[in-house]
Amino acid sequence: MTKKQRAIEVIERLKKEYPMAECSLDYDQPWKLLVEVRLAAQCTDARVNEVVKELYAKYPTIEALAYAPVEDIEAIVKPCGLGKSKSKDISACMKILHEEYNDVVPDNLDELLKLPGVGRKSANLIVGDIYGKPAIVTDTHCIRITNRIGLVDNIKDPKKVEMALWKIIPPEEGNDLCHRLVYHGRAVCTARTKPYCDKCCLNEICKKNGVK
Repeated sequence: MTKKQRAIEVIERLKKEYPMAECSLDYDQPWKLLVEVRLAAQCTDARVNEVVKELYAKYPTIEALAYAPVEDIEAIVKPCGLGKSKSKDISACMKILHEEYNDVVPDNLDELLKLPGVGRKSANLIVGDIYGKPAIVTDTHCIRITNRIGLVDNIKDPKKVEMALWKIIPPEEGNDLCHRLVYHGRAVCTARTKPYCDKCCLNEICKKNGVK
């Protein structure tokens, strides 16, 4: 089985297992996803969803958040961890969005990557979820599972994993696949416990189980 053949099979099996492919961060405007994905670094999406309720209640617009005292932002987002650096990035990012982009979140990777605190993972999430463009979000679940099942070979660097996956995954499937890998990584192909291979829909095609 080639990597491309395995990728297509993985996509189809995960579609059946997880019909809904959605980001687990709660947002109703593009800029909020930008804020939340920064807060989600080394923090659970569930906690982020709770913390931002207070943040948006106090600062409901890009402009309001852009000119909020950084220490006020930090006090609210502190439960997400790394409060000092995250609050500084959020403040700087919102200022740029307001002053240079007229409150519109850019729709391409190059522009997004210029924003403070925005890396390739965040930029791809925005491009894919907000603008419906081809995207591959290489978070920890994606990196772990694609290595285990044999879509990539012992690659841990997020950008290198992304580039390897672009070669074997149809562009229109990348974004949804990555969301499904998150679901699968949380429920079955776990990191902190032994993976539940006995109930895995990918068991028969997984390289970890000796399938070539």
